[in-house]
Amino acid sequence: TINFGPFTVCRPHTDRHNLSFGWCSITALGTFNPDKGGHLILWDLGLIIRFPPGSTILIPSALLTHSNVPIQENETRYSFVQFSAAGLFRWVYNGFKSDADFEATATPAQSAKREEDRQNRWKSGVGMFSKWSDL
Repeated sequence: TINFGPFTVCRPHTDRHNLSFGWCSITALGTFNPDKGGHLILWDLGLIIRFPPGSTILIPSALLTHSNVPIQENETRYSFVQFSAAGLFRWVYNGFKSDADFEATATPAQSAKREEDRQNRWKSGVGMFSKWSDL
């Protein structure tokens, strides 16, 4: 997504349609004073991050509530955001079908396996994140 601004700002939110354990790349662009605005806020972590033009960060945007601070008058801020839509992963998992189309043609065993996988997917996804003890 390219947010053309010219004063791109977002309220606190999570991106609930993104892959929950996927990374979202956010790049700040424009001409603004990063000491006075444009900061990235990661609410769940209690962090306010100076985020100057040209900076890129990777966050799990479906899990972390995030927003940014407005910029000053006569400044510009744009953003370039890259993310993984969870629906694409479901489409592939379903054999290139929507959830409804999969369920309409699935055997009881396939439906049960899909539900079991769905219940455990978060564990496998969270397991992909690094832990302090691994570093």
